[in-house]
Amino acid sequence: MKVDSRRNFIKNVGLFSTALVVAPLVSCGKRVNGSSSGDHDSIPPAPTGNEHFFQTRGAILAWEDITSLDWPMLASQAGLTTLSVHTSDTNMQSAAFKKFLLDCQGFNIAVEYEQHAMAELLPRSLFARQPELFRMDEKGNRTDDFNCCPSSTEALEIIARNARERALKQQPTTGRYYFWLDDGGKKCHCPDCKEWEDSDQALVIENRIVRELKELDPRNSLAHLAYQSTMKAPKAIKPEPGIFLEYAPFFRSWSRPLADRNAKREGMTITHGEYIDHLAANLSVFPKDTAQVLEYWLDVSLFSDWKKPAVKLPWNRDVFLSDIDTYAKMGIRHITTFAVYIDGAYEKAHKDLSFIKEYGNGLLNYQG
Repeated sequence: MKVDSRRNFIKNVGLFSTALVVAPLVSCGKRVNGSSSGDHDSIPPAPTGNEHFFQTRGAILAWEDITSLDWPMLASQAGLTTLSVHTSDTNMQSAAFKKFLLDCQGFNIAVEYEQHAMAELLPRSLFARQPELFRMDEKGNRTDDFNCCPSSTEALEIIARNARERALKQQPTTGRYYFWLDDGGKKCHCPDCKEWEDSDQALVIENRIVRELKELDPRNSLAHLAYQSTMKAPKAIKPEPGIFLEYAPFFRSWSRPLADRNAKREGMTITHGEYIDHLAANLSVFPKDTAQVLEYWLDVSLFSDWKKPAVKLPWNRDVFLSDIDTYAKMGIRHITTFAVYIDGAYEKAHKDLSFIKEYGNGLLNYQG
Protein backbone atom coordinates (compact mmCIF):
# COMPACT_ATOMS: atom_id res chain seq x y z
CA MET A 1 0.00 0.00 0.00
CA LYS A 2 2.09 2.85 -1.31
CA VAL A 3 1.45 6.53 -0.54
CA ASP A 4 2.28 7.49 -4.14
CA SER A 5 -0.47 5.13 -5.35
CA ARG A 6 -2.98 6.95 -3.18
CA ARG A 7 -1.85 10.36 -4.50
CA ASN A 8 -2.28 9.17 -8.08
CA PHE A 9 -5.71 7.78 -7.21
CA ILE A 10 -6.84 11.12 -5.79
CA LYS A 11 -5.66 12.89 -8.94
CA ASN A 12 -7.55 10.43 -11.12
CA VAL A 13 -10.84 10.70 -9.27
CA GLY A 14 -10.68 14.48 -9.22
CA LEU A 15 -9.53 17.18 -6.84
CA PHE A 16 -12.84 17.79 -5.15
CA SER A 17 -14.75 15.44 -2.91
CA THR A 18 -18.42 16.02 -2.17
CA ALA A 19 -19.70 14.89 1.22
CA LEU A 20 -23.35 14.10 1.72
CA VAL A 21 -24.67 14.09 5.25
CA VAL A 22 -27.66 11.92 5.96
CA ALA A 23 -30.00 13.35 8.59
CA PRO A 24 -31.35 10.97 11.26
CA LEU A 25 -34.20 8.83 9.95
CA VAL A 26 -37.08 7.52 12.02
CA SER A 27 -37.04 4.23 10.12
CA CYS A 28 -33.79 3.18 8.47
CA GLY A 29 -34.12 1.85 4.94
CA LYS A 30 -37.30 3.78 4.09
CA ARG A 31 -37.42 6.92 2.04
CA VAL A 32 -38.75 10.02 3.77
CA ASN A 33 -40.31 13.13 2.33
CA GLY A 34 -37.79 15.69 1.13
CA SER A 35 -37.62 18.62 -1.21
CA SER A 36 -36.21 18.00 -4.67
CA SER A 37 -36.00 21.66 -5.54
CA GLY A 38 -32.31 21.95 -4.70
CA ASP A 39 -33.09 24.48 -1.95
CA HIS A 40 -30.48 23.63 0.68
CA ASP A 41 -32.45 25.48 3.37
CA SER A 42 -34.99 22.64 3.20
CA ILE A 43 -32.35 20.00 4.02
CA PRO A 44 -31.54 19.35 7.69
CA PRO A 45 -27.98 19.87 8.92
CA ALA A 46 -25.67 17.11 10.07
CA PRO A 47 -27.02 15.28 13.11
CA THR A 48 -26.06 16.63 16.52
CA GLY A 49 -27.39 15.89 19.94
CA ASN A 50 -29.47 12.85 18.89
CA GLU A 51 -29.97 9.84 21.13
CA HIS A 52 -27.10 7.84 19.64
CA PHE A 53 -23.60 8.15 21.06
CA PHE A 54 -21.97 8.48 17.66
CA GLN A 55 -23.67 11.46 16.10
CA THR A 56 -21.88 11.16 12.76
CA ARG A 57 -21.63 7.67 11.23
CA GLY A 58 -20.15 7.94 7.78
CA ALA A 59 -18.55 6.48 4.66
CA ILE A 60 -16.48 8.14 1.93
CA LEU A 61 -16.93 6.90 -1.65
CA ALA A 62 -15.79 7.45 -5.24
CA TRP A 63 -17.75 8.26 -8.39
CA GLU A 64 -18.02 4.63 -9.58
CA ASP A 65 -19.33 3.60 -6.17
CA ILE A 66 -22.32 5.93 -6.21
CA THR A 67 -23.15 5.40 -9.88
CA SER A 68 -23.18 1.59 -9.72
CA LEU A 69 -24.70 0.92 -6.29
CA ASP A 70 -27.64 2.55 -4.50
CA TRP A 71 -25.49 3.95 -1.72
CA PRO A 72 -28.16 6.27 -0.28
CA MET A 73 -30.32 3.19 0.34
CA LEU A 74 -27.38 1.15 1.65
CA ALA A 75 -26.43 3.94 4.04
CA SER A 76 -29.97 4.29 5.30
CA GLN A 77 -30.35 0.56 5.84
CA ALA A 78 -27.09 0.52 7.81
CA GLY A 79 -28.07 3.45 9.99
CA LEU A 80 -25.31 5.68 8.66
CA THR A 81 -25.54 9.43 8.85
CA THR A 82 -22.84 10.48 6.37
CA LEU A 83 -21.85 9.71 2.80
CA SER A 84 -18.94 11.38 1.03
CA VAL A 85 -18.02 11.21 -2.64
CA HIS A 86 -14.64 11.80 -4.28
CA THR A 87 -15.42 13.22 -7.70
CA SER A 88 -14.59 16.04 -10.08
CA ASP A 89 -16.36 19.34 -10.73
CA THR A 90 -17.32 18.01 -14.17
CA ASN A 91 -19.03 14.97 -12.66
CA MET A 92 -20.85 17.21 -10.21
CA GLN A 93 -22.55 18.95 -13.16
CA SER A 94 -23.71 15.67 -14.69
CA ALA A 95 -27.23 14.27 -14.79
CA ALA A 96 -26.02 11.24 -12.81
CA PHE A 97 -24.81 13.38 -9.93
CA LYS A 98 -27.95 15.50 -9.96
CA LYS A 99 -30.01 12.31 -9.77
CA PHE A 100 -27.86 11.14 -6.89
CA LEU A 101 -28.55 14.40 -5.05
CA LEU A 102 -32.27 14.02 -5.67
CA ASP A 103 -32.13 10.46 -4.36
CA CYS A 104 -30.29 11.73 -1.29
CA GLN A 105 -32.92 14.40 -0.79
CA GLY A 106 -35.45 11.60 -0.82
CA PHE A 107 -33.67 10.34 2.29
CA ASN A 108 -33.54 13.86 3.76
CA ILE A 109 -29.82 14.22 3.01
CA ALA A 110 -27.86 17.44 3.46
CA VAL A 111 -24.77 18.32 1.42
CA GLU A 112 -21.16 19.08 2.39
CA TYR A 113 -17.95 19.33 0.35
CA GLU A 114 -14.53 17.86 1.21
CA GLN A 115 -11.35 18.32 -0.80
CA HIS A 116 -7.58 18.51 -0.96
CA ALA A 117 -7.88 22.08 -2.16
CA MET A 118 -4.59 23.96 -1.97
CA ALA A 119 -3.77 23.70 -5.69
CA GLU A 120 -7.03 25.53 -6.45
CA LEU A 121 -6.95 27.98 -3.57
CA LEU A 122 -3.38 29.01 -4.49
CA PRO A 123 -3.08 28.29 -8.25
CA ARG A 124 0.30 26.90 -9.27
CA SER A 125 0.23 29.26 -12.25
CA LEU A 126 1.18 32.09 -9.88
CA PHE A 127 4.59 30.57 -9.16
CA ALA A 128 6.39 31.98 -12.22
CA ARG A 129 5.55 35.58 -11.26
CA GLN A 130 5.34 35.29 -7.46
CA PRO A 131 7.46 32.42 -6.12
CA GLU A 132 7.46 34.02 -2.66
CA LEU A 133 3.86 32.83 -2.22
CA PHE A 134 5.03 29.22 -2.22
CA ARG A 135 6.96 27.10 0.22
CA MET A 136 10.75 26.99 0.49
CA ASP A 137 12.35 23.54 0.54
CA GLU A 138 15.16 22.36 2.80
CA LYS A 139 17.77 23.64 0.31
CA GLY A 140 16.41 27.18 0.31
CA ASN A 141 14.62 26.97 -3.04
CA ARG A 142 11.07 28.12 -3.59
CA THR A 143 8.92 25.34 -5.08
CA ASP A 144 5.30 24.98 -6.14
CA ASP A 145 5.14 21.25 -5.37
CA PHE A 146 3.01 21.48 -2.22
CA ASN A 147 0.94 23.96 -0.24
CA CYS A 148 2.24 27.52 0.27
CA CYS A 149 4.39 29.82 2.41
CA PRO A 150 2.17 30.36 5.48
CA SER A 151 4.10 33.48 6.53
CA SER A 152 3.19 35.17 3.23
CA THR A 153 0.30 37.52 3.97
CA GLU A 154 -0.45 37.79 0.27
CA ALA A 155 -0.59 34.00 -0.13
CA LEU A 156 -3.04 33.75 2.77
CA GLU A 157 -5.22 36.50 1.31
CA ILE A 158 -5.37 34.75 -2.06
CA ILE A 159 -6.19 31.44 -0.39
CA ALA A 160 -8.91 33.01 1.75
CA ARG A 161 -10.44 34.87 -1.20
CA ASN A 162 -10.58 31.72 -3.31
CA ALA A 163 -11.96 29.71 -0.38
CA ARG A 164 -14.71 32.30 -0.06
CA GLU A 165 -15.56 31.99 -3.75
CA ARG A 166 -15.63 28.21 -3.51
CA ALA A 167 -17.80 28.41 -0.40
CA LEU A 168 -20.31 30.63 -2.20
CA LYS A 169 -20.53 28.10 -5.04
CA GLN A 170 -20.76 25.04 -2.80
CA GLN A 171 -22.57 25.88 0.41
CA PRO A 172 -22.90 22.94 2.81
CA THR A 173 -26.12 23.00 4.76
CA THR A 174 -24.18 22.04 7.89
CA GLY A 175 -21.82 25.02 7.67
CA ARG A 176 -18.86 22.61 7.91
CA TYR A 177 -16.11 23.13 5.33
CA TYR A 178 -13.15 20.95 4.38
CA PHE A 179 -10.32 22.70 2.51
CA TRP A 180 -7.57 20.15 3.12
CA LEU A 181 -3.90 20.88 2.41
CA ASP A 182 -2.12 18.92 -0.32
CA ASP A 183 -2.12 15.15 0.18
CA GLY A 184 1.26 14.23 1.67
CA GLY A 185 2.37 17.85 1.32
CA LYS A 186 5.52 19.25 2.90
CA LYS A 187 6.03 22.32 5.05
CA CYS A 188 7.77 25.60 4.27
CA HIS A 189 11.39 26.05 5.45
CA CYS A 190 11.76 29.78 4.88
CA PRO A 191 13.25 31.83 7.77
CA ASP A 192 9.79 33.00 8.90
CA CYS A 193 8.16 29.55 8.77
CA LYS A 194 10.87 27.03 9.60
CA GLU A 195 10.30 27.04 13.37
CA TRP A 196 6.66 26.05 12.91
CA GLU A 197 5.82 22.36 12.71
CA ASP A 198 3.66 21.05 9.86
CA SER A 199 0.53 21.18 12.04
CA ASP A 200 1.22 24.77 13.06
CA GLN A 201 1.72 25.81 9.43
CA ALA A 202 -1.55 24.11 8.49
CA LEU A 203 -3.36 25.90 11.29
CA VAL A 204 -2.05 29.32 10.21
CA ILE A 205 -3.69 28.71 6.82
CA GLU A 206 -6.88 27.26 8.30
CA ASN A 207 -7.29 30.11 10.80
CA ARG A 208 -7.21 32.62 7.94
CA ILE A 209 -9.75 30.60 5.93
CA VAL A 210 -12.16 30.16 8.82
CA ARG A 211 -12.18 33.91 9.46
CA GLU A 212 -13.22 34.38 5.85
CA LEU A 213 -15.91 31.72 6.11
CA LYS A 214 -17.33 33.28 9.26
CA GLU A 215 -17.81 36.54 7.39
CA LEU A 216 -20.29 34.64 5.26
CA ASP A 217 -21.99 33.03 8.26
CA PRO A 218 -20.70 33.13 11.87
CA ARG A 219 -21.85 29.52 12.31
CA ASN A 220 -19.45 28.21 9.65
CA SER A 221 -16.59 25.92 10.67
CA LEU A 222 -13.52 24.38 9.03
CA ALA A 223 -11.68 21.07 9.46
CA HIS A 224 -8.07 20.76 10.56
CA LEU A 225 -6.96 17.45 9.01
CA ALA A 226 -4.50 15.61 11.25
CA TYR A 227 -2.98 13.24 8.72
CA GLN A 228 0.53 12.07 7.85
CA SER A 229 2.82 15.08 8.44
CA THR A 230 0.14 17.01 10.38
CA MET A 231 -0.61 14.13 12.76
CA LYS A 232 1.16 15.78 15.69
CA ALA A 233 -0.83 18.39 17.60
CA PRO A 234 0.07 22.02 16.86
CA LYS A 235 2.10 23.74 19.59
CA ALA A 236 2.86 27.31 18.56
CA ILE A 237 -0.47 28.20 16.88
CA LYS A 238 -3.90 27.94 18.50
CA PRO A 239 -7.08 27.15 16.55
CA GLU A 240 -9.48 30.03 16.13
CA PRO A 241 -13.18 29.52 16.94
CA GLY A 242 -14.78 27.32 14.32
CA ILE A 243 -11.82 25.04 13.65
CA PHE A 244 -12.62 21.36 14.32
CA LEU A 245 -10.32 18.34 14.33
CA GLU A 246 -10.51 15.62 11.69
CA TYR A 247 -8.11 12.82 12.68
CA ALA A 248 -6.99 10.24 10.07
CA PRO A 249 -4.57 7.48 11.27
CA PHE A 250 -3.50 6.45 7.77
CA PHE A 251 -0.42 4.37 8.63
CA ARG A 252 -1.97 2.17 11.33
CA SER A 253 -2.67 -1.57 11.09
CA TRP A 254 -6.25 -2.79 10.66
CA SER A 255 -5.45 -6.37 11.62
CA ARG A 256 -4.92 -5.31 15.24
CA PRO A 257 -7.02 -2.94 17.37
CA LEU A 258 -5.74 0.50 18.32
CA ALA A 259 -5.90 -0.64 21.94
CA ASP A 260 -2.90 -2.87 21.16
CA ARG A 261 -0.39 -0.09 21.76
CA ASN A 262 2.60 -2.03 20.44
CA ALA A 263 0.97 -2.99 17.14
CA LYS A 264 2.08 -1.36 13.90
CA ARG A 265 1.51 -1.90 10.21
CA GLU A 266 4.11 -3.91 8.32
CA GLY A 267 6.76 -1.61 6.93
CA MET A 268 5.71 1.32 9.14
CA THR A 269 7.42 2.69 12.24
CA ILE A 270 4.51 4.42 14.02
CA THR A 271 2.76 2.29 16.65
CA HIS A 272 -0.87 2.30 17.67
CA GLY A 273 0.18 3.69 21.02
CA GLU A 274 1.73 6.68 19.29
CA TYR A 275 -1.47 7.22 17.30
CA ILE A 276 -3.52 7.19 20.49
CA ASP A 277 -1.12 9.63 22.12
CA HIS A 278 -1.25 11.95 19.09
CA LEU A 279 -5.06 11.92 19.20
CA ALA A 280 -5.03 12.69 22.92
CA ALA A 281 -2.63 15.59 22.30
CA ASN A 282 -4.84 16.94 19.51
CA LEU A 283 -7.92 16.70 21.74
CA SER A 284 -6.14 18.91 24.26
CA VAL A 285 -5.94 21.58 21.54
CA PHE A 286 -9.20 21.13 19.59
CA PRO A 287 -12.75 20.81 20.98
CA LYS A 288 -13.77 17.21 21.72
CA ASP A 289 -17.44 17.70 20.93
CA THR A 290 -16.79 18.50 17.25
CA ALA A 291 -13.75 16.24 16.69
CA GLN A 292 -14.17 13.64 13.94
CA VAL A 293 -12.17 10.49 13.22
CA LEU A 294 -11.60 9.59 9.57
CA GLU A 295 -10.82 5.85 9.40
CA TYR A 296 -10.13 3.21 6.72
CA TRP A 297 -11.89 0.05 7.98
CA LEU A 298 -13.95 -0.24 4.75
CA ASP A 299 -11.38 1.22 2.35
CA VAL A 300 -11.21 -1.47 -0.32
CA SER A 301 -9.11 0.90 -2.46
CA LEU A 302 -6.38 1.01 0.20
CA PHE A 303 -6.32 -2.78 0.61
CA SER A 304 -6.23 -3.08 -3.21
CA ASP A 305 -3.28 -0.63 -3.39
CA TRP A 306 -5.63 1.67 -5.37
CA LYS A 307 -5.73 -0.77 -8.29
CA LYS A 308 -8.58 -2.74 -9.80
CA PRO A 309 -9.87 -5.41 -9.80
CA ALA A 310 -10.55 -4.82 -6.13
CA VAL A 311 -9.64 -7.41 -3.52
CA LYS A 312 -12.15 -8.72 -1.02
CA LEU A 313 -12.28 -6.43 2.01
CA PRO A 314 -10.40 -7.95 4.99
CA TRP A 315 -13.19 -6.81 7.31
CA ASN A 316 -12.45 -7.45 10.97
CA ARG A 317 -15.55 -6.74 13.04
CA ASP A 318 -13.80 -7.37 16.36
CA VAL A 319 -11.04 -4.86 15.57
CA PHE A 320 -13.66 -2.31 14.47
CA LEU A 321 -15.72 -2.71 17.63
CA SER A 322 -12.63 -2.41 19.80
CA ASP A 323 -11.54 0.70 17.89
CA ILE A 324 -14.82 2.56 18.25
CA ASP A 325 -14.79 1.80 21.97
CA THR A 326 -11.27 3.28 22.16
CA TYR A 327 -12.39 6.39 20.29
CA ALA A 328 -15.55 6.75 22.37
CA LYS A 329 -13.61 6.60 25.63
CA MET A 330 -11.45 9.44 24.32
CA GLY A 331 -14.54 11.56 23.72
CA ILE A 332 -14.96 11.08 19.95
CA ARG A 333 -18.60 11.19 18.78
CA HIS A 334 -18.14 11.69 15.03
CA ILE A 335 -16.72 8.85 12.92
CA THR A 336 -16.43 8.18 9.20
CA THR A 337 -14.43 5.76 7.05
CA PHE A 338 -13.23 5.57 3.48
CA ALA A 339 -15.24 2.90 1.63
CA VAL A 340 -13.89 3.42 -1.89
CA TYR A 341 -14.14 0.61 -4.50
CA ILE A 342 -17.33 -0.75 -2.90
CA ASP A 343 -19.20 -0.52 -6.19
CA GLY A 344 -21.20 -2.66 -8.59
CA ALA A 345 -18.08 -4.49 -9.75
CA TYR A 346 -17.14 -5.31 -6.15
CA GLU A 347 -20.64 -6.65 -5.43
CA LYS A 348 -20.55 -8.81 -8.58
CA ALA A 349 -17.11 -10.24 -7.75
CA HIS A 350 -17.43 -10.71 -3.99
CA LYS A 351 -21.23 -10.78 -3.41
CA ASP A 352 -21.21 -10.07 0.32
CA LEU A 353 -21.84 -6.48 1.47
CA SER A 354 -22.97 -7.38 4.99
CA PHE A 355 -19.99 -5.55 6.47
CA ILE A 356 -21.70 -2.24 5.62
CA LYS A 357 -24.53 -3.04 8.02
CA GLU A 358 -22.11 -4.40 10.61
CA TYR A 359 -20.17 -1.15 10.44
CA GLY A 360 -23.25 1.08 10.61
CA ASN A 361 -25.00 -0.96 13.27
CA GLY A 362 -21.86 -1.08 15.39
CA LEU A 363 -21.80 2.70 15.50
CA LEU A 364 -25.57 3.07 15.75
CA ASN A 365 -25.94 0.68 18.67
CA TYR A 366 -22.82 1.62 20.63
CA GLN A 367 -23.67 1.99 24.31
CA GLY A 368 -20.29 2.70 25.88
